[in-house]
Amino acid sequence: QVQLVESGGGLVQAGGSLRLSCAASGRTFSSNDMGWFRQAPGKEREFVASINWSGSSTKYADSVKGRFTISRDNAKNTVYLQMNSLKPEDTAVYVCAVSRYGYAAVRPRDFGSWGQGTQVTVSS
Repeated sequence: QVQLVESGGGLVQAGGSLRLSCAASGRTFSSNDMGWFRQAPGKEREFVASINWSGSSTKYADSVKGRFTISRDNAKNTVYLQMNSLKPEDTAVYVCAVSRYGYAAVRPRDFGSWGQGTQVTVSS
């Protein structure tokens, strides 16, 4: 089973950028489609972006399209989320997970092996 550890969160001003990393352990990482989700206080977990095993296909939530970029380096067993033009409404705990049903899946229940998450706070 893949174990995931996120890093790279922090406090940033609106308009700023952050790059999140999701480091995976396990030999099967390079064959897994992966996703990023976020959860703000009092809100449900929300799909952010996903990527297929090779990195050739990606999917984004409308709220982050054009601002966030998901990528992966299978040699490093790591998935990244580059976040630009951050807004206060992007404030949340960001979590990565393994998709059970391909990179096009967007429901949290279609993902597993969740990491612990990393906090992103965007100040206005």
